[in-house]
Amino acid sequence: MLSNTRTRPRSSRAAFFAVASLVALALLATDALAAQPPVGLGTADSFAVLAGQTVTNTGPTTINGDLGVMPGSAIPGFPPGKVNGAIHAADAVALKAQSDLTTAFNDAAGRTPPALLSADLSGLTLTAGVYKAPGALGLTGALTLDAQGDANAVFIFQAASTLITASASHVNLINGAQPCNVFWQIGSSATFGTTSVFVGNVMALTSISLNNGVTLQGRALARNGSVTLINDTITAGHCAPGTTGGDGGTGGPGGPGGSGDSLNPNQNGTAIFTTVARSVATTVARYGTTRCVDRSFRAVVTGLMIRRVVFSVGTHVIATRNRAPFEARVKDGDGIRTVSARVTFTDATPAKTLKLRSRACSAAASRVAPRRPRTPSTPTGFTG
Repeated sequence: MLSNTRTRPRSSRAAFFAVASLVALALLATDALAAQPPVGLGTADSFAVLAGQTVTNTGPTTINGDLGVMPGSAIPGFPPGKVNGAIHAADAVALKAQSDLTTAFNDAAGRTPPALLSADLSGLTLTAGVYKAPGALGLTGALTLDAQGDANAVFIFQAASTLITASASHVNLINGAQPCNVFWQIGSSATFGTTSVFVGNVMALTSISLNNGVTLQGRALARNGSVTLINDTITAGHCAPGTTGGDGGTGGPGGPGGSGDSLNPNQNGTAIFTTVARSVATTVARYGTTRCVDRSFRAVVTGLMIRRVVFSVGTHVIATRNRAPFEARVKDGDGIRTVSARVTFTDATPAKTLKLRSRACSAAASRVAPRRPRTPSTPTGFTG
């Protein structure tokens, strides 16, 4: 009896502690995803690009917002780069913005408790909260941020070291998520792959590099190092009236072939029309229809807040895409043809029709002239 009496309390206590542990873990997860206030950027909010040493650009980059550098002063590459905002090089405004950036960086780094992330964000759908990667953070495919109908939803990402995105990777915002409420606190440097589409305020301790054709709906803010740009589009994200986030500064259109209206904060949609192979788009941009391109290629639309893309060749619809990747195969054909992409958005951005007019190369001759029948030869020395 005594033995049985002792056993039951021990089992009960073990069960109690097991349940208590599960409850504690559940509460921790709930706290990690609890509502967070936005990270205050202060005067850095008006900047689309801010660096510590230099801002270096190659090609027709478009910056919709202010550009600044402090304590460095060099900003080579503007023009051909275009800044739809003010430029502050080693002045009092840039100094104050860097000070406010440091405050914002430390604020984001100190948000707790975070939910732990794997090294690659691809394929994830995340709701509002604080997320942390103990080392490097990467994106090789698509990441979806779901506000669940709350326009004030705040997403904070903490990376102990680097952030690296692959070419053509992208971040999707759904159910009311806004670029102004997404914050990336990067412990060293951030690098964005060719034609990748990214969202949020990127605050890097060291440097930020955007490879060719990157679209960033947010900000590239580097505390100590440089920002390097190559034919990119950066638009400072501003929250809609009555929602969280900073007041913002100057905005602008969403980039080459893009859409969006900086005067209306409810219009954050962007769209860029390109091709795979990329040589097709490059040839068309440089030579128009004076040079021919491959008879078959993939038409690709990348951007932000895209709801649907309808692809057409002439008047014939060839594909309708309601989710990423927004692409269609353009097959065969000779002569001059126009490929259109009708893009609609999930926010108030007006629909946009993007076009690519090209001349297809003629099919290579594939037939070989038939051989003439050989006349039998008479063996030497044979008669008869």
